[in-house]
Amino acid sequence: MEVYPGITMDPGVRFGKPCIKGTRIDVATVLGRFAAGDKIEDIQEDYQLTRDQVMAALAYATHVAEHLPPAVKSA
Repeated sequence: MEVYPGITMDPGVRFGKPCIKGTRIDVATVLGRFAAGDKIEDIQEDYQLTRDQVMAALAYATHVAEHLPPAVKSA
């Protein structure tokens, strides 16, 4: 099922992790590469993704992060 434009979740694919639509590449994999300093073009090439697909993963992560409570509670 599509949970965000270009991002799907299916219990039978990658244990239900959010994945780029039409692939088995999960959003966390793309984010991890990006966080490690890899260029979008390198991620595209390594996973045979389009720029729009990589950007959809980043947009989804941003959307989710905007709705999460703080990781550390105030004292």
